[in-house]
Amino acid sequence: MLYVVTGPPAAGKSSWINAHAKASDIVIDLDRITLALTGPGAPQWNHEPIASKIALRARYAAIDEAIKHLDQVDVYLIHTMPSPQARTRYRRLGAQIVTVDPGEAVVRERVKAMRSTAMDRVVSRWYGSYRKGGSRPITNQASRSW
Repeated sequence: MLYVVTGPPAAGKSSWINAHAKASDIVIDLDRITLALTGPGAPQWNHEPIASKIALRARYAAIDEAIKHLDQVDVYLIHTMPSPQARTRYRRLGAQIVTVDPGEAVVRERVKAMRSTAMDRVVSRWYGSYRKGGSRPITNQASRSW
């Protein structure tokens, strides 16, 4: 099964996957990929542009390979704001799309506490354009202990 996990930055997408995926499952997470490709001490989020570009290419390759094995393993893919074309592709693959959204106020507090101010724009875009209608919690994702 393919699980496409969406939601704004700092919503708890990785935590949701950690609560549901097994060790044998495939997890495709751009933050994890970028961290794996960078040196010791690299930040967990807010990566340098070159590292992000390389990680994005690796992510595309991982997705292309992983979907070939959906009959053997579950695949968890974090995709914050999939385009309509991507959603169509995921549906064609039989994906379950999971939206993790603890609410805009919670997300903004988390971003303020642990992400760069540049993430504010992504949060605004997610709630304004992608979510179309602003904050409305979708999951009961437990808050992480910060």
